[in-house]
Amino acid sequence: MPDILRERDFRGINVTIPYKQAVMPHLDVLDESALQCGAVNTIVNKDGRLYGYNTDYDGFIMLARHAGVDFRDADVVILGAGGAAKAVAAAARSMGAASVRNAVRNPREEGQLPLSDVSAFKDCDILVNATPVGMYPNWQGRLLDLDDFPKLRGVLDCIYNPLRTALVLDARAKGIPADGGLYMLVGQAIKARERFTGEPLPEGVAEAEFQHLLRRKRNIVLCGMPSCGKSTVGAGLASRTGRRFVDTDEIVALQAGMEIPDIFAREGETGFRARETAAIESIAPEQGLVIATGGGAPLKEQNVKLLKHNGLICLIERDLHLLSPGSGRPLSRSRAELESLWTARRAAYLKAAEVCIDNNGPIDNTLAQLLAYVD
Repeated sequence: MPDILRERDFRGINVTIPYKQAVMPHLDVLDESALQCGAVNTIVNKDGRLYGYNTDYDGFIMLARHAGVDFRDADVVILGAGGAAKAVAAAARSMGAASVRNAVRNPREEGQLPLSDVSAFKDCDILVNATPVGMYPNWQGRLLDLDDFPKLRGVLDCIYNPLRTALVLDARAKGIPADGGLYMLVGQAIKARERFTGEPLPEGVAEAEFQHLLRRKRNIVLCGMPSCGKSTVGAGLASRTGRRFVDTDEIVALQAGMEIPDIFAREGETGFRARETAAIESIAPEQGLVIATGGGAPLKEQNVKLLKHNGLICLIERDLHLLSPGSGRPLSRSRAELESLWTARRAAYLKAAEVCIDNNGPIDNTLAQLLAYVD
């Protein structure tokens, strides 16, 4: 590392862990953002002099604005005390936070709060996760139960894999503005580019790049009634976009070594539902898939949460008279069973769905609606 900085044969470089602090003594000028954060992630060579910046600071401010989380006069608690936490703290203060505290597992510095003593910070206004807890491959983890925080008005997570962490999903379920770290990732990269080139990018570039990444990474999850067209539409969308198509019923059958009707016959619906959740859990951490779920999958809240980590849940709507009962569908073998199922499940489908897709016309019309959510 010192050789690279001594030779200075570059215009600009990015710096990542574990070098963000180690490079600082080798630089000629430290920007205020770097001084406040105690770390550098962007170095620019200006006429032989090395300038250090921290664009994580900028990225977090952009994330907060995008998520609609207002830091003015807020009591902010940051989970963690590492490099990301320092950038978050500096950004929070710059946005007008009334107080900024860190909650950690093992407090080592004055003012740090023990995570085990939630009562010490339960009245905070904003929570920010700056730890790896909740990041893939341990993507279902969270440090806190948001039921313990009655005054929250915002939750942000620096993690961007999964796209929505358990903490973010918990907050949104309570109606609290919340978002993960993908916008922060885009924002810091844009600010780094501007530092490298010395030229500001046009307004709107951050949002456009964020949407591009989001559409590319997230899964398209299809749910709805038996015979509504999930598998046909899913296969068509995968073919159009080059994505991998996954049918959770097929995974269940493959893992069980028997067909769905046989699972129902031997294990009952309870056994099938347990297998279905296991199948969903096995694919939910992946990104960029088209997923067709079984008709009953959205009835189980755990399934919906698993799928929302990386997926956009799309309800495939087809008029009841166009649905077809069948012997291969254990719960909808007759028209009467199908109608009863539709009545029982309708509310759960609408609760789970983030997008409703009309599938009463030609499949090209259905695919056109879905393609709006795919890059």
